[in-house]
Amino acid sequence: MTDVEEIPARLVGKCPVSHTAAYGVADPMLFSDGDYRAAWAHLRGLDRLTWQQVDDRRGFWSVVKYEDADRVLRDHETFTSERGTMLDTLGTQDPAGGRQIPVTDPPRHTGMRARLQKALTPRSLEAQHEAIQGLVRELFAPLGDGGTFDFAQAMLMLPVAVAGVAMDLPREDWPRLCHLLNASIAGHDPDYLDAGTGDAVATVDGAHRELFAYFQEIYRERKRNLGDDLISVLMTTQVDGRPMAPGEVMSNCYSVLLGASVTTPHSPNYVMSEHLGDGLLDEWAADISVTGSAVEEALRLAAPVNYFMRHATRDVEVRGTTVKEGDPLVVWFGSANRDEDAFPDPDEFQLRRKPNRHLSFGMGPHYCVGHTLARATLKILFEELLTTYHRFEPAGTPVRMRSTFVSGYKHLPITARPI
Repeated sequence: MTDVEEIPARLVGKCPVSHTAAYGVADPMLFSDGDYRAAWAHLRGLDRLTWQQVDDRRGFWSVVKYEDADRVLRDHETFTSERGTMLDTLGTQDPAGGRQIPVTDPPRHTGMRARLQKALTPRSLEAQHEAIQGLVRELFAPLGDGGTFDFAQAMLMLPVAVAGVAMDLPREDWPRLCHLLNASIAGHDPDYLDAGTGDAVATVDGAHRELFAYFQEIYRERKRNLGDDLISVLMTTQVDGRPMAPGEVMSNCYSVLLGASVTTPHSPNYVMSEHLGDGLLDEWAADISVTGSAVEEALRLAAPVNYFMRHATRDVEVRGTTVKEGDPLVVWFGSANRDEDAFPDPDEFQLRRKPNRHLSFGMGPHYCVGHTLARATLKILFEELLTTYHRFEPAGTPVRMRSTFVSGYKHLPITARPI
């Protein structure tokens, strides 16, 4: 095996050894304080898979090239999701395997997501356009006052609000849900770390427990008052000739809400953090018709979900590397989305880039079930932002979230003026 210690220390920065990640691409501080893009570029240049040893008994293969990522994500028979898709479950059997949509393989996976997918078609979402637009305008309202506005904090709230409407969750619960969702994927981050324990694992576990307890109460209430919301859709979905069990419904409620919270906010945060003052926003605002392709480009470059994990079901060769049956493979979406062999000028934001077959929503049978809602929200968001405000300027230092799973910002102070 070739160890990922080959990443030069200058790219990793000052990422400390943590109890969940020894170094390199498994360390959450690489993505908050290190040069993770350069680290990925280095690994792509090796033209083979590299092995990341996490501790004395656990490790995984890093998949960083687009062609390999596409192959692993599409071939569910050779690369299963059911043993776990996140590094928190590395070395264990994910208890949600076969019960939660992201960690269930076809054909059961297909049956679990069919009705949910139907409820999230573009036509089905047309009725929600005004509600989403209203939420966006409400979040942006303080931006017009001329004072400092934390753009990232507003964006972190947006997907919970949009999903909250789609799932018919009480509005007063949204702020707490937003905090818990981020704590469940960013347990190392000081803003979410449990103050009592100071332990990342305890933070993530506590957030999961509270979220599942919350959805247990929602399930009991919704059972008495079924509607046409997404939770009711899950509760009335038949799988293997029977309705989903309560635990399956609650697990998938968490999955749907988490999916929204990681895919939607970090693309606009990326744009606002990296393209203020370079003319991109002015060019976009001058031709708002490019919003569709520009949103796809923002998704490609932001790659909000850093990775998903798979396990090999048999011995297989990937890019000249022998992967043994049972070996974990981590597909790094952000690296694949900047692969020079897949995208011309991959680091350049092109408002009209086509084709743009980025992997930010995955690929294959596990393609994000909520991609239509995320895309619709982002289009509304950018159209509202760029036709209502201008003269965007930084007003402080952006702060990235300390997480291996999500790539994005938690604080992004800016100012703007109404048009």
